[in-house]
Amino acid sequence: MALNSPQRSPARRAGFIVFSIVSLLVLGIFLASSVNGPVERHEFDFERAAHKKSSTSSNARAEAKADKYLIGVGKGDITGPTVEINFAGYADLSQVGTGLRQRIFSRAFIVGDVANPSDRFVYLVLDMATGDTALRYGILEGIAALGSEYSVYGQANVAVTGTHSHSGPGAWWNYLLPQITSFGFDKQAYQAAVDGAVLSVKRAHESLTEGYLDFGAVEIADGSISRSLYAYMNNPAAERARYTDSVDTEMTVLKFQRASDSKNIGILTWFPVHGTSVYQNNTHVTGDNKGVAELMFEKAMEGEASAADGFVAGFSQANVGDTTPNVLGAWCDDGSGQMCSFENSTCADGKSQACHGRGPEFTKLDLGVSSCYEIGKRQYDGARSAYDTLDSTGTSVVGSTVKSFHFYHDMTFWNFQLENGSQVQTCPSALGYSFAAGTTDGPGAFDFTQADSGEPSASPVWEVVKALLREPSAAQKACQQPKPVLLDVGELSQPYAWSPNIVDIQMFRVGQFVIIVSPSEATTMAGRRWRAAVSSAVEDITDAEPKVVIGGPANSYCHYVTTPEEYAIQRYEGASTLFGQYELPAYINLTVSNVKYLAPDSTSAPPPGPSPPDNRNKSLSFITGVVQDNAPIGKKFGDVTVQPAATYARGAVVNTTFVGANPRNNLRLEGTFAAVEQLGTDGTTWTQVRDDTDWYLVYTWTRTNELLGYSEVTISWETESDATPGTYRVKYYGDSKALIGGAITAFSGTSNSFKIT
Repeated sequence: MALNSPQRSPARRAGFIVFSIVSLLVLGIFLASSVNGPVERHEFDFERAAHKKSSTSSNARAEAKADKYLIGVGKGDITGPTVEINFAGYADLSQVGTGLRQRIFSRAFIVGDVANPSDRFVYLVLDMATGDTALRYGILEGIAALGSEYSVYGQANVAVTGTHSHSGPGAWWNYLLPQITSFGFDKQAYQAAVDGAVLSVKRAHESLTEGYLDFGAVEIADGSISRSLYAYMNNPAAERARYTDSVDTEMTVLKFQRASDSKNIGILTWFPVHGTSVYQNNTHVTGDNKGVAELMFEKAMEGEASAADGFVAGFSQANVGDTTPNVLGAWCDDGSGQMCSFENSTCADGKSQACHGRGPEFTKLDLGVSSCYEIGKRQYDGARSAYDTLDSTGTSVVGSTVKSFHFYHDMTFWNFQLENGSQVQTCPSALGYSFAAGTTDGPGAFDFTQADSGEPSASPVWEVVKALLREPSAAQKACQQPKPVLLDVGELSQPYAWSPNIVDIQMFRVGQFVIIVSPSEATTMAGRRWRAAVSSAVEDITDAEPKVVIGGPANSYCHYVTTPEEYAIQRYEGASTLFGQYELPAYINLTVSNVKYLAPDSTSAPPPGPSPPDNRNKSLSFITGVVQDNAPIGKKFGDVTVQPAATYARGAVVNTTFVGANPRNNLRLEGTFAAVEQLGTDGTTWTQVRDDTDWYLVYTWTRTNELLGYSEVTISWETESDATPGTYRVKYYGDSKALIGGAITAFSGTSNSFKIT
């Protein structure tokens, strides 16, 4: 296998945890004085038929005339700093980047009304943990800066969703709480995401053409399981009986086909599975399982007769909240050979730290890398199966209407009425005790457990932190019941807002196809209820039976949304449902009551609501920049210090080490740090056959001397068992920074040639 970061030692991990507690204590002391209130690996065979069963649909184009739409797709590189930046997702201080396994991208999908071109929407899928307020502000500004032609895109019709990968660079968050583990805000990480997303929109806009949309569905029974089945079982038995599984196993596939030559330009899929295949001790950037599926599909379409050049495949999340890709279940890594407890995911010691989910290739013990590829391949298999049969079994999107709406809504003590007439309210955001327990995908620290009542306190240290930050008011405690509040983040605003109280409410509609854009990770049953409510509400305004999907987490990350019954259990997802037990009914109310703006004759929009705070220019940052790079005496940048062997059998790992420089000097967006070239039959021509988009080509950067600025780069090619025999060499592309003046200078390195036999 490639060089992966070793498991962090318990002592070092404990040190990082202590640092996070100290950080919160320091902030708490500050707030206490300033805030009022209570205190065998194979190369994938793209020709292999997928072993999945596609569902049939009712309105195949052969039976019903499809409507034309304006359609466009685009893709842009968003691979931010791959080293020295904390990853977003696990909120683990020790998970700091050391390199790259696979580049990450933004994919944009535009749909417009041919007759009324201003009626259109943009659905963005970023290979990141989530959409975010800071990112969305930047993306909207970037699109506007493209010129007047792009004025048709704005607040109402741009959705920024994340695939929920937990292995990409962070430090782009808008709010303070998630910034703590990344040491604040990093402008380079933020700008890489924004610029790549804007570029994807620009390319999608430039590709706009008339075309058709078709959708279908496929079952992927082995793509995920529930990680909070105990909470799911608290939903009414009659409701559970309507479903065969405790997670949604259906993938929805929407195909974009241009009319001029019937070439397919892209697909957009929705399937719920967490981006946590790669474990929290991995430190190489990836797009996790959905990133694997996306690039796998796009590469499969190269040279495919049905596909246009530049085919874009987006694999969006759905109601992902309680799903996990670790399909072998959660086990105790304590030598007992026992599974974790059903109720609270603990082991024999009563703690959660030894409880970890296991992916399908767990026995390879490679930080989840092989399991990630396998779960990605299973999604590819399903999508490919549906894609290959959509012409005969798919449902055409019909009805020319393309509509969207968006508004902001403040959830702070918002009163509304349930269907049964009861008056209820949502709350300022808050996190419960079980939030600190983490999940079986990434357990937390200290003695917190899931389904924690909070009484007595699991950790005296956290009681001190809680009291220093803010003791929740009586109104907040009552509102959040039965959640015991650990962090009253929604009522903390110093030095700036810690967590969102203002949420994005957004929906898209094209024909009978309706997209709920969710700011929160909906659990399986929460998503089912939300989809059903919207489907019923839009029946009167669509020309065919509605198809409703949920996409997210999007726009402003608002953690989770569970059913009220799941909330009562207070596992991780319930403890992370920010706005109280009525958050889901509130979301349903706010979307269903505004579907009139999706009607064909609608020409109005809802009031915009209160804008969320923009913290980009006030965010703290303790992230240091690159000071200098130097080559050791007698060496120059790009020199090879460890050459590959002369010959390798297929399946072996080829390692090459170079005199390197910090990759933060130049992110090489739309390019590559690492490459493999193959010698042609003429004996002189070298052709690039692998780059940073290849899962099995791994780039690892290591600082060897902090004071002198020395570093090295190891490029590892995990050759496939069916790799093409031939002569190859490894290329490294880097950029060094001078101490005086800070000039950035590009360089490259080339290994000796070697043979694969």
